[in-house]
Amino acid sequence: MNLRKAGGNWVEGDRFFDREVEIEALMERVGDGIHTLVTAQRRMGKTSLVRELLRRLRVQGDFATVFVDLEDAVTAADAVVEIAAAARGVRSTWGRMTDWIGQSSSAAVDRIEELGMSELRVKLRARVDAGNWRTKGDAVFASLAESGRPVVLAIDELPILVNRLLQGHDFEMTPERRRDADEFLSWLRKNGQAHGRRIPMIVSGSVGLEPILKRAELSAHANIFAPFDLKPWDEETAIECLGALAGSYDLQLPEEVCRRMCRRLRCCVPQHVQQFFDKFHEYLRRAGRREATPDDVSQVYSQEMLGVRGQIHLEHYESRLRMVLGDEGYSVAIDLLTETAAGGGVLGEQSIAQCGAYLSSLPDRVTVRVADVLHVLEHDGYLARLEDGYRFVSGLVEDWWRGRHSHGFVPFDRRLN
Repeated sequence: MNLRKAGGNWVEGDRFFDREVEIEALMERVGDGIHTLVTAQRRMGKTSLVRELLRRLRVQGDFATVFVDLEDAVTAADAVVEIAAAARGVRSTWGRMTDWIGQSSSAAVDRIEELGMSELRVKLRARVDAGNWRTKGDAVFASLAESGRPVVLAIDELPILVNRLLQGHDFEMTPERRRDADEFLSWLRKNGQAHGRRIPMIVSGSVGLEPILKRAELSAHANIFAPFDLKPWDEETAIECLGALAGSYDLQLPEEVCRRMCRRLRCCVPQHVQQFFDKFHEYLRRAGRREATPDDVSQVYSQEMLGVRGQIHLEHYESRLRMVLGDEGYSVAIDLLTETAAGGGVLGEQSIAQCGAYLSSLPDRVTVRVADVLHVLEHDGYLARLEDGYRFVSGLVEDWWRGRHSHGFVPFDRRLN
């Protein structure tokens, strides 16, 4: 197998590794017209999985495919524009949407194909606004549904858009913003129910949708999506990946080295496994060697994976928390995770109770609940529940968090004294 480095981006085709069971399960869901919400912790490869699924569906020819990225969308109108622009590849769709650009059917299709994606977005955005986005969006779905083949609509970063609708850029959830999010989700749900078998949707994102909706009391909108939990690689799969990468770059990574790498990570998140290999490759290159030894593992892990350059890949673990939880919840999450890291990787029930007591003792009332923050941390893969508390899922994230936040940290029990 000629497996190449991913470079931190999504991969497909020859660079896509494993996940055959997951691809088969998603193909079955698509064939049954089931809407799917792909859930997983950070860097698990959700986008790569969906992209590879769409590629294989295109090769088979039974489905048309549309991939939409809503990371930069701010409003419901933006989302409709992004869906419409991404649908340009379904030629028959634009023949039914001539009013969007005011030309005859054949001229409209020809004109759409002439435009670059950025120019197309600008032209579409001029025709979609707060007053008509629902009507325009309905037209997009109706046109896709009338295509010659069923259309798989993959919507990436839907949770980020929903979170922006709810909280804005100041992380303040207001009744008006909740109404806007409710309206958008109701529209998406309505079209999903109306066109299910013709337009099966696959939703994914770098933050979890369910905790966002739960916090806003809008969870009912997610019930049209069947959850699909993408698990980390098991140790043997990760070792196989490391071996394939080593073979592609003419390196020798003995099995014992690969196994030690996996046990350092503890949770074999695909992006972390490939990042570890990348750091190992550069380390050996600088040393003028092509064979790794077990003693190299600790050196590469501590100096490269946890070094300044390696931390760039981990900083999103912190930034995404603020996006989902807002300033107040973010502060509580930082404290909970740091208490966990400083306490040997385990957050006990006593520490959780002390956190709640400390927040209650503050002169400025804290509205966020500790239980809600823990729900986000568990759902998004920071912590895993134990019988009497929580622990970090990833050894890499735990070690990085300890090094980043533990210095000068005051535990909850000392704050109460």
